[in-house]
Amino acid sequence: MDVCFVIQQRLKELGLEQRDLAAAAQVTESYISQLLTRKKTPPAADRTDLYDKMNAFLKLPKGQLSAMVRAQRREELKKKLADSPAPLFKEVRDLILRKCAQAKQPLVRDIFEKQAFGELERLVTQKLLEVIKTVIRNELSNKESWLRGLAKQHRRSYEQTRAMTLEFLNTDVFDLSMQHCSTFLKPVMESWDIDLKTFAIEIILNKRLASTPAIRFEFVDRSASLPSEESPGFKEFMRNGAMSGDATEEELDFLKSLCFNQRRPSPLYFYRELQSLRDSLHFPEHSSSVMDKRRDSDDSDRPTPVESRKRALRGWFRNTPQNIAKTNPS
Repeated sequence: MDVCFVIQQRLKELGLEQRDLAAAAQVTESYISQLLTRKKTPPAADRTDLYDKMNAFLKLPKGQLSAMVRAQRREELKKKLADSPAPLFKEVRDLILRKCAQAKQPLVRDIFEKQAFGELERLVTQKLLEVIKTVIRNELSNKESWLRGLAKQHRRSYEQTRAMTLEFLNTDVFDLSMQHCSTFLKPVMESWDIDLKTFAIEIILNKRLASTPAIRFEFVDRSASLPSEESPGFKEFMRNGAMSGDATEEELDFLKSLCFNQRRPSPLYFYRELQSLRDSLHFPEHSSSVMDKRRDSDDSDRPTPVESRKRALRGWFRNTPQNIAKTNPS
C-alpha cells in the first residue's frame, strides 16, 4: 500500500491537518504537502528520524511507515534500473566540472560530453554525493548548530533547511538537482581530482563545514587473506585466560584486524603482539596514561606484568599438544 495514502487516511481519521504533522516532524508544511501529493519521493527510512516522529504522532504500530517506505522504494528502484540513465541537468554537470582540478578540467569535460550520463560521470557524481551526505550526517549527529548555521547562510528557516536536508539525503545520482548542488555540494566541497589511470578520486572539503579536510578513494588489488579472529591461533589465544584475560576491547579489536596470507600464527604470537602494544618503548605517550589507569584500578596483590607473562607462557607451554602427549602417555 502507498505510504502517502496511509498518512492521508490517518490524518482524516484523527481529524488532524498537514500543519499538525509538519510541526510534529519538525519540517515545513510545504514539505509535508509535497510528500503527500507525491511531488517529492519519501526519504529512505534508514536516513532520517522522520518516520519515527510521524509514527508516534499518528499513533500507528511501531515501524509501520518505515517498513512501507522500504518496500515502496525497492519497487521504484527496480523500475529505475530497467530504464536508461537520464543525463544530469546542465547546471549540475557544469558545477561538478568547475569543482574539478583545473589541469584535468578539459579532458574530463571531453569524456563527460561524449555520453549523456556515462560511466565516468556516474562514478564521480556518485562518490561526490556519498561524501557530502556522509559529512552532513556526521555534522548533524554531532551538533544541531551546524544545520542552523547552514539555514542562516542561505537565509532560510530552520524547518525549511531541515526539510531540504532530508530530501538531499534521500537523493540519488539520477535525481540530483541544481538546488541540491547550490545548497550542499557547492559550499561543502572545495574541489576534486581524479587519476584517470587508476580512477583514484580525491575530494577536498571546506574546513569550516567539514571536520575531515580531505577524502580519497582508491581501487586496490588485494589478495585474499584470513582475518585474525578466524585463525586457530587467535581462537586458542582467546580461550587461554592467562594470555587474553586482561586484554581490553580496543586491544582485541586491533588483534582481530591483523590479516595473514599463507602463515598461521600461534597463540604466542598474539600474546607477544598484545605485550608490544603495552610496551612504553613502542608507544611512550599512550602507555604512561594506560599504565597509570591500570595501577589505580588494580589491587596491590595483583602480579606484576613480568610475573603475568611468565605465568601465561608456562600455561601455554603446558597445554601444547607435545607436552600433553608427554604427560599423558598412551
